[in-house]
Amino acid sequence: MRTGAAIILLVALGARADAQLLGGEAWETRSEQFELPARLEPQSGRVRIADFQRWVITLETAGGDPVQRARMQIDGGMPAHGHGLPTQPEVTEYLGDGRYLIEGLRFNMSGEWVLMFALEMPEGRDVVAFRLDLDALSADERSLAGSLAVPRSGPPPSVSNRYADNAGAAALGERLFFDPGFSPDGSLSCATCHEPDRYFTDGKARAEGVHRTGRHTPTVVGTGYQTWFYWDGRRDSLWSQALVPFEAPDEMGGSRTRVVRRIATDPGYRAAYEALFGPVPASVAAGRFPEHAGPLGDSAMRDAWFRISDPVRRDINRVYVNLGKALEAYQRTLDIPRSRFDDYADALAAGDSDAKRLLSRDERAGLRLFLDVEKTTCLRCHNGPRFTNDGFSNIGTGSFEGDNLDFGRVFGLRAVMTDEFNCLGPYSDARPDDCKHLRFLNRSAHVPLEGAFKVPSLRNVANTAPYMHDGRFDDLTAVLEHYRNPPASAGDHELVALDLSDRELRQLVAFLGTLSAKPN
Repeated sequence: MRTGAAIILLVALGARADAQLLGGEAWETRSEQFELPARLEPQSGRVRIADFQRWVITLETAGGDPVQRARMQIDGGMPAHGHGLPTQPEVTEYLGDGRYLIEGLRFNMSGEWVLMFALEMPEGRDVVAFRLDLDALSADERSLAGSLAVPRSGPPPSVSNRYADNAGAAALGERLFFDPGFSPDGSLSCATCHEPDRYFTDGKARAEGVHRTGRHTPTVVGTGYQTWFYWDGRRDSLWSQALVPFEAPDEMGGSRTRVVRRIATDPGYRAAYEALFGPVPASVAAGRFPEHAGPLGDSAMRDAWFRISDPVRRDINRVYVNLGKALEAYQRTLDIPRSRFDDYADALAAGDSDAKRLLSRDERAGLRLFLDVEKTTCLRCHNGPRFTNDGFSNIGTGSFEGDNLDFGRVFGLRAVMTDEFNCLGPYSDARPDDCKHLRFLNRSAHVPLEGAFKVPSLRNVANTAPYMHDGRFDDLTAVLEHYRNPPASAGDHELVALDLSDRELRQLVAFLGTLSAKPN
């Protein structure tokens, strides 16, 4: 701290400066001696730690006229830590109307700062002091943070499933979810890959069922809010997605007819099914179809499936679909749990002056970085209460050559449009007007779909490693390094290298940790 700063600091601490919030807002106060109205605001509209800032101070007389002749010396520091300013800012230009341009000002850490202006005017000497809380959020940032908090109303209605919020359907769905008896050897269930103790993931790079699959297991917590399912969005409802693993060769490896036959022949399952959905169709109850048949199995199963008459196939599908709808009802109960971040966002919304106690300094700094669209771009894709826009982005992780080809959304789009279980299909409970996500889907060849994958939720992200559609990154630091140094190859992608210091990267990781909470 320069000579005389200690004296000025004592004056500043006694000044009547109202603590304002950071990020495009202005600080307003009055001078100590003549009570001159003073206003301080960053010219860039946003303050970033470690960046040089251009500021404007506006001075008026008590009568409201601009102060046009004032010489200033600028000083300050962090009283709580005994730190002075790391730079020597100065007034470089008079802008007119009592406005003075300040350059060379930089803050090297977050926290509470005091910025002082020692004035020399024809009327005499004076001191203007501003308290700057660099941990605080602006009104816009508080609003953004509030938009990310968990809603208390629960997930929106599932338009294609009239049983989605039925407690009996949820109970049946929970039983189905944990029952390994639907796999051929009785060893695999939904919970094999979606383990409750792992936030309903499996901790593996790529899921392992009958065989190792090509993609990472995403969590099912909070999926009641989703529109698209699978990394490429090949399904458009939670119930239609839940049906695929039963008969996918690499997952549970069963067949559609075997699953339906078990429902019809197991007394417990049949009673629970009929209590919800009505009698099992006579053709299904009689079992007049092959034990192993379905459209997703090997050639023998597919051939057997298409030898079944159309009416019987529709009866089988109806029972099969209802099981998916029960599974959705259960998974919708796995709502987003409230985290420390949500408590912080609520405290901000309530005007709690001590909200910062809920997050550490690094966590708060990480939140400000996350909200800074110009610096990190996080919010462009990770927004809303699940921290995802449920869209598809190409971040340079597609596989376009080699053994594990994965082109992402380009094939998922085609699949969802032809899926018999989609929102517009014959097994949906929705009206056509309810399926706007399909009816107005952009299928233009100019939309960049190759290499694009679904933007994942960041809820519980610190506890659901590894990351990306193929589990290529072991930890969040590696993920952020990918954004800081995006690949030069991997085809065209959307990433622009982020200018993040190692400290800022650690702060972002710290903030992401505040989104974790045990599932409800």
